[in-house]
Amino acid sequence: MCRHLAYLGGELPLGALLFDPPYGLVRQSWAPRRQRYGTVNADGFGIGWYAPGEERPARYRRAGPIWADENLVDLARVVRTRALLAAVRSATAGCAPGEAAAAPFTAGRLLFSHNGALPGWPERYGPLAATLPPADLMALEARSDSALLFALLLARLRTGADLGEAVADTVREAAKYGETRLNLLVTDGRSIAATAWGDTLFHRTGTVSDVSAGVVVASEPLDDGPGWTEVPDRTLLLAGPAGVALHPIDIDRPVPESDRPEPSDGRPTREDDSP
Repeated sequence: MCRHLAYLGGELPLGALLFDPPYGLVRQSWAPRRQRYGTVNADGFGIGWYAPGEERPARYRRAGPIWADENLVDLARVVRTRALLAAVRSATAGCAPGEAAAAPFTAGRLLFSHNGALPGWPERYGPLAATLPPADLMALEARSDSALLFALLLARLRTGADLGEAVADTVREAAKYGETRLNLLVTDGRSIAATAWGDTLFHRTGTVSDVSAGVVVASEPLDDGPGWTEVPDRTLLLAGPAGVALHPIDIDRPVPESDRPEPSDGRPTREDDSP
């Protein structure tokens, strides 16, 4: 159910993550190696990236498969960035088709993607949607489970939660409705928050495609080189300039205030496998 990745680090062309690696995101759209649900990701794609001097990210999305977009080859060759989030989509039953339903979704500086599904969508999740103000529901970018999850995350951020806390709390709330798959991925261009919940997630810090140093968080490795680390299921990942931190997500209780990652903007300070 989709493949996605996020990157923070030195400047590189979009193609260094999409096209150049032997198992980059474009190849994952038609031949994923670790995908547990579905076989191809041909129901749309999107790329969001941060340009120098711009507060809000740019975004390029299409409704068709990423491998069929001839314009993307040149775009990915010349556009460079220090941070991006990209996704290829395998649509979930009951969710809207089309470009508007393709990740990444965006609000302000944020880019968001969801790899997974809410089984029983949409009927089962009326009570979950009802926790949001009507204005938030009317503003959903698409009629999809992913758009609803992003709205829930934004609502938590408005209450003062930091990025990692908001992501983990969104997963906890949605997971109460059954055997959900909730691999969420979000970045503000300075840090990354992600969850492994029902599907695969990996991270690597260091050289990226022999181009630049940085951190990559992805549904599956982009190559067979060393350094890729699989994230355990039911785990929150926080990544930033200081490295990667992992925190188990306890569905029954929030992370205690004293155990939440510092600083409050969600950037990790060290590798940590316990809350």
